[in-house]
Amino acid sequence: MHIDRLLVSKKELKTIGIPYSFQHISRLEKAGQFPKRVQLGQCRVAWCYKEICEWIAERIARRDPATSAE
Repeated sequence: MHIDRLLVSKKELKTIGIPYSFQHISRLEKAGQFPKRVQLGQCRVAWCYKEICEWIAERIARRDPATSAE
């Protein structure tokens, strides 16, 4: 199984550290500040796990600029 093919549901986002409401995530997506969702069906969406992990890592790097330079 390839990690870049794993998908995260909106419920699972909270379990991996994304505390935002679904509406806030939608606003961030539209502003280009959050990974875009993958449409799985008419009423089902998910996000690429790898992209979510990279998004989290970017925020940590911004918080700790000295740590990211090592």
